[in-house]
Amino acid sequence: MHLEFLLVERSAEVALSEILPIIIPENIGFKCHVFQGKEDLLKQLPNRLKGYRQWIQDDWRIVVLIDEDRKDCLKLKQNLENVAHQAGFYTKSNMSQTGNFQVVNRIAIEELEAWFFGDPIAIRNAYPKVSKSFHRRSKYRNPEKIQGGTSEALERLLRQYYPNWFPKVEVARNIAAYMQPERNISRSFQVFVEGVKACVENYNV
Repeated sequence: MHLEFLLVERSAEVALSEILPIIIPENIGFKCHVFQGKEDLLKQLPNRLKGYRQWIQDDWRIVVLIDEDRKDCLKLKQNLENVAHQAGFYTKSNMSQTGNFQVVNRIAIEELEAWFFGDPIAIRNAYPKVSKSFHRRSKYRNPEKIQGGTSEALERLLRQYYPNWFPKVEVARNIAAYMQPERNISRSFQVFVEGVKACVENYNV
């Protein structure tokens, strides 16, 4: 079996490279394809999926991961679902009568960095100078509801490490290396994990 991941940024790729081996069996291959941002992915997705439809094998699954970016989550999800259906795919949200699907659409709310806030132990392990109790502050308790953007919040949290610029890819790799999916409190992260695991279970049925 093989999983294809369509992503909006390089930081998502390096994070998944650390996380996926934990949540999928080692005999399942995967490849990440990074687009030039959210708009580029949305623009190219129809043709990309139509291309897949021409040759994709029965044991392949496609996972689309995109940031919410404070947009209407339901509309964004429906847009992704419509594109997949128009390309001729069943999705996890709209399976065939036999319960099969080949595309899973998932949204990071509001950004990938919310997943990092969902695992404060991983942040502390990667960056020991961060306060041990930072996650108890009200503004950090719910990763999906951090005000002012999760990327900006993480940048502020790590300013003592990166006073002049914020290397998103480096930070993603460092934190993801310590992440443990079962303890992550980010709801959108858990929904993503559930979707990936469903791909494996769907194929094994």
